[in-house]
Amino acid sequence: MLSLEEKLAIVESFPELERKNVSLGRINFHYEDSAYDKKAVVYHLHPNGNGFVYAEYIKGYATDSKGLINIRDFSADELRDIIEKSIQSLTGKTSKKLPKNDTKQQEQEEHWIDEDGHLLVVTFVEDLWYIYAGSNLDCAFETYEEVQEYLAEEGFIKK
Repeated sequence: MLSLEEKLAIVESFPELERKNVSLGRINFHYEDSAYDKKAVVYHLHPNGNGFVYAEYIKGYATDSKGLINIRDFSADELRDIIEKSIQSLTGKTSKKLPKNDTKQQEQEEHWIDEDGHLLVVTFVEDLWYIYAGSNLDCAFETYEEVQEYLAEEGFIKK
């Protein structure tokens, strides 16, 4: 298990996070540019090494009812990875770069339009389909079939 000092060094290496000291010696780190009401990326990092990272929008992690995962026993690499993914999930945007060590992954993009001329952009990144209205994330789906169903219900056709 990493010590509090080791975890702090990793978390503080992310300049976009802002430190917030809370009660009982615990520390939160907020992402103030979050596209959502949720801003805490690291939650209740405790002197005993316990703490949580917000991962509600990250596929592949089992979260509690608040969307948090416990990072007590995470390695340095695991901690860096989950914090990076948490920040990315709160931006409301998809990454334009491919993940390290994943050269097979490709980003796909489609344009959908409705009868009033409103344009939605559908992208596929890291196993999820994202629908954007301009620069705003409208929603995300796990399958392309869900995307097609949603867009058809909303009156959009593929351009």
